[in-house]
Amino acid sequence: MDITTVHLVRHGEVHNPEAVLYGRRPGYHLSDLGYRMADGLGEAFSEHDVRYVMSSPLERAVETATPTAEAFGLEIVKDARLLEADNKFEGVPVNKNRWILAHPRYWSWYANPLEPSWGEPYDEIIERMSQAIAHAIDHARGGEAVLFSHQLTIWSMRRFVERKPIAHDPRRRECSLASVTSLTFADKQLLALDYWEPVGYLLDEASDMVPGTSSAEAHT
Repeated sequence: MDITTVHLVRHGEVHNPEAVLYGRRPGYHLSDLGYRMADGLGEAFSEHDVRYVMSSPLERAVETATPTAEAFGLEIVKDARLLEADNKFEGVPVNKNRWILAHPRYWSWYANPLEPSWGEPYDEIIERMSQAIAHAIDHARGGEAVLFSHQLTIWSMRRFVERKPIAHDPRRRECSLASVTSLTFADKQLLALDYWEPVGYLLDEASDMVPGTSSAEAHT
């Protein structure tokens, strides 16, 4: 029986002066702090048995993955199954003014929060993330794989494996910038889930934050 750990890593802070929800839009790169977060992740994984590195094709995820891949001399495998969830609010400056979400022009988008009606269906997120994880297990069997993705995709997967409703309050996500959600498998049977923040000490410096919770206090 092979014991394999798949680490789901959220990207670091993004340079986002317009404070928009950037979603799948290209051209959004890490901030200076985000690059420091990426370097910290590379250091944190340096003592691990990393055999495979995958990333969402979006720039911010690939840039976060780079120090970890370089530490092990591994290629970053870009995989669209790790992409950010599609979202109708892309380009809306939600991080500048949360009240904009209450504007009547968006009311029809809230018709079905259980699907959700404003973006990619949760069941489709779970399906593609599950496929990506199974792929990573096959390529890192007996060791560790690190998959760089995004907050909603990682949190949805965590809710699924914990057998909790996928629909949720975004303000209560435990998936901070550059955080790690680790899934340990015996073959492909889930044994354990762990959440950790290797660079939690940098979160106080972040300005491009989205709703959610953090255990950073435990790391300072």
